[in-house]
Amino acid sequence: MKYSHKLSDAIHILAYLVIYQDADLSSKAIAASIESNASVVRNLMSDLRKAGLITTQPGSATTTLSVEPSKITIFDVFRAINMDHDLLHVDPKTNPQCIVGGNIQDALNIYYDDIQQAAFHRMKEITIQNITDDILSRHRAK
Repeated sequence: MKYSHKLSDAIHILAYLVIYQDADLSSKAIAASIESNASVVRNLMSDLRKAGLITTQPGSATTTLSVEPSKITIFDVFRAINMDHDLLHVDPKTNPQCIVGGNIQDALNIYYDDIQQAAFHRMKEITIQNITDDILSRHRAK
């Protein structure tokens, strides 16, 4: 199973913009922090810009947050990035002739929806400010 790191990387970008606001904010510098490709960073930044979370200047490494970090939630970032927005996925290909295979999708969909709603609720409580404060606290403790 392949996992997407888009949410983690998008949060990483926003935290980087907060912590290194007076440093090199080029996609290349941010990509070095993520250990990724600058084009991946630019694509995520495009999603974040379209969602109104950041402001960019074409040809200039002067990206800034458009919203205070205390007002940007993980849920906001999750919705901003271009990806499948379901946290859990039910296997759509099961044997309908089997008691389990014929009924598991409907059963799991109910539980998965409950889990997803609880996760979304918690994601709405955690802000980029919370995350950057945690990062800086961990850094100081080293």
